[in-house]
Amino acid sequence: LAITEARRAGFDNVSLDLMMWLPRQTVGGWLRSVEGLIAIRPDHASVYMLELYPNAPLREEMARAQWSQAPDDDAAEMYLQGMSRLEEAGYGEYEVSNVALHGRESRHNLKYWQDGEWLGFGCGAHSTRYGARWKNIASTEEYVAAVTAGARLITDERRLSKEERLEEALFTGLRLAEGIDLQAMQKRYGVDVRARYGKDLEPFADEGLLVYDHGFLRLTRRGMLLAHEMMAVFISSAVR
Repeated sequence: LAITEARRAGFDNVSLDLMMWLPRQTVGGWLRSVEGLIAIRPDHASVYMLELYPNAPLREEMARAQWSQAPDDDAAEMYLQGMSRLEEAGYGEYEVSNVALHGRESRHNLKYWQDGEWLGFGCGAHSTRYGARWKNIASTEEYVAAVTAGARLITDERRLSKEERLEEALFTGLRLAEGIDLQAMQKRYGVDVRARYGKDLEPFADEGLLVYDHGFLRLTRRGMLLAHEMMAVFISSAVR
């Protein structure tokens, strides 16, 4: 196995990806994959649900082969049962699609979800700092030529409004298992999240999909299945 070889080579922090809701995949088949991951014991795992975009080649292949995905209810059971089993095995769910052994959470991804700033180096790299966002030349040949000539490496740059930054901080923060730190949002953006969005979020809270917990607004595990619907509240309500 690749994991075994990686361990033998000296890698002490290994991550795996698993995908659920594949064509013809069953709940039982999915759970066998989860058990296989647990047996290998990676330090971190990303668990994604397949999304079929309109022009995706896989969608066309599925149509030709007359394959279909399991019903939505089965997909929900794959997620809920899979995450529960991973938790039993010692993997903490720290984000909608990510679990890790203690102390092995992805620092790279947390930077995005925690409203952080970062600098990217090299062709095609993205950066964000001081409310600005930019990316470097994507073509390797053009990037090397620009470096050689001492030319500007940035191709796209824009400054995000305070409202855009708030929206992003809210819908990425909601992906985290700990949720959104309401006090931090108040301090950084001057917005009382509960007062501003509470009415629109109330139906989700009533259904047990969303909770206010010791100064944080977070999704329950069932709520994570409808994360996009709740995140949309921050976009549709932000202009109010």
